[in-house]
Amino acid sequence: MSSLPAIFDSMSRAMKSMAEHQRVIAENVANSETPGYKARTVEAPDFASLLDGQLGAGGPPHVSRPRVELSGGMAALGARPPQTGGRVVLDSETSETKPDGNNVTLEDQLLALGEVQQDYAALTNLYRKQMALMKTATSKG
Repeated sequence: MSSLPAIFDSMSRAMKSMAEHQRVIAENVANSETPGYKARTVEAPDFASLLDGQLGAGGPPHVSRPRVELSGGMAALGARPPQTGGRVVLDSETSETKPDGNNVTLEDQLLALGEVQQDYAALTNLYRKQMALMKTATSKG
């Protein structure tokens, strides 16, 4: 039994990331009137890990996204790490903050949701085309 091409695994991971992003947007919208709530987003998938998986151990050197660790000095100044785990981080591209400290704007969230929807549609179309190519390649002519 042969395995599917790596592109299908990559598409699956991308779709899972989009589903997580959509969930975070829904949480932001649900908390748009919660005092002090800070908008969150999902970090983009790490392209280097995709390359590492595709090229194997003999590929180029590993490149990763820089991570900022919270130091004692940063904590003393009031910096706090995001309270959620995983790839969910505070959204640094918010357009405004309300007097109660909440920085969720429905317009920003709807724009982000539209981007997720466009990406999902493009990925679904790519998946369909890949499946059609596989069907053509495996069919007897």
